[in-house]
Amino acid sequence: MIIETERLILRPWADSDRAEYVRFNADPQVRRFYPNLNTAEQTNEWIDKYIERWAADGTSFFALERKSDGAFIGDAGVSRLDDPVPGNPEFEAGWLTGKEYWGNGYVPEAMRAVLPFAWGLLDVPEIVAFTYVGNLPSRRVMEKIGMVRDPSRDFAHVRVPVGHRLRPHVLYSIANPKRVSARS
Repeated sequence: MIIETERLILRPWADSDRAEYVRFNADPQVRRFYPNLNTAEQTNEWIDKYIERWAADGTSFFALERKSDGAFIGDAGVSRLDDPVPGNPEFEAGWLTGKEYWGNGYVPEAMRAVLPFAWGLLDVPEIVAFTYVGNLPSRRVMEKIGMVRDPSRDFAHVRVPVGHRLRPHVLYSIANPKRVSARS
């Protein structure tokens, strides 16, 4: 599956994406809102999982390529949740890009294309996104793509150690437009 926007190509992963994605995930600035940096092995396991999920149910994280020069800039997509979060949603939206691509509006542009694609496949009431409470750049993206925070669903992330400063998370969601219009 390939989706094109004005400036981006959202496409399946290629082996040529691996080295750059490893570099992004080993960068302390890119990973400042995660409790640790990823090793090359961990990052490659993520990519393998993304590819497996595409094969299993047709949803996962796309590789993001900039049209103007073919640069691999990161990922964006919707995938099954690995851990429980408040409300027990099934799918989460997520993204990660290299710091040299920040501030250009690439992630909101990608996610505005990903969400309609996901709604075409999924009959779920909502898609969620979550992050460390202090991750204001990701929170702004969530708001730009129409997600809304419900403070009653904020939580302590189970994969972040108790007492770690990054444990408090906020949860944003967006309702399935097919279900909203059916109720109208």
